[in-house]
Amino acid sequence: MPFPLKHKPPFGILARTRPGKVGAIARSIMQRRRTAAALLLLGATLMAGCAPMLFGAAAVGTAATVHDRRPANVILDDQQIELEAMTALLRNPDVRDRSQISVTSYNRTLLLTGNADTTEVGQEAAALMSRIGKVQRVVDEVTVGPRLDMTRQAEDTYITGRVKTDLIGVRLPGFDPTRVKVVTNDGVVFLMGLVSPAEADAAAEKASYVPGVKRVVKLFEYVDDNNA
Repeated sequence: MPFPLKHKPPFGILARTRPGKVGAIARSIMQRRRTAAALLLLGATLMAGCAPMLFGAAAVGTAATVHDRRPANVILDDQQIELEAMTALLRNPDVRDRSQISVTSYNRTLLLTGNADTTEVGQEAAALMSRIGKVQRVVDEVTVGPRLDMTRQAEDTYITGRVKTDLIGVRLPGFDPTRVKVVTNDGVVFLMGLVSPAEADAAAEKASYVPGVKRVVKLFEYVDDNNA
């Protein structure tokens, strides 16, 4: 292990090292280097395996605003609503300390997902959301129960990414996967968006086949098939 340059090397210690230990130290250093190299190779392999999904998610995200059926001002409203919603939850100690709630706004419909310690806490969170300007509807999907651990949250993140990727494979004329908002909580997938009834059914069916999905909830707003 190299010593900091601002200190003098402890030559006295090195001078007292017995010759028999030099070979052992060298072998130990080589073993550590081989282990580090193996870990780096494993990491590179895993990253390479994840690349297609990461690329697909990035492509979907970039195209989303281009093909969005929401007017530009509504997209901005949704972003502002989410910011105000999170701020309201964090500023309320009863809700903040006794729940794990996520907020998603689409076309001014505000979806609440997650867990709360009691029914009253969940209801209080929903009441806070209803007071936010420009919110037209609050969908309360908060359940009473313990907070999700990191493993479960990671599984939900994977499911969301997998659903988004699989939606690219929907074979329906005019279907655009970027128009579907995907939210996952404890294996339950919520789908939002401005879509036609046929598009909604196709998206829900595709999501239902993703491993780990317990249930699919359609929260779509529908447009005419002829104008889709």
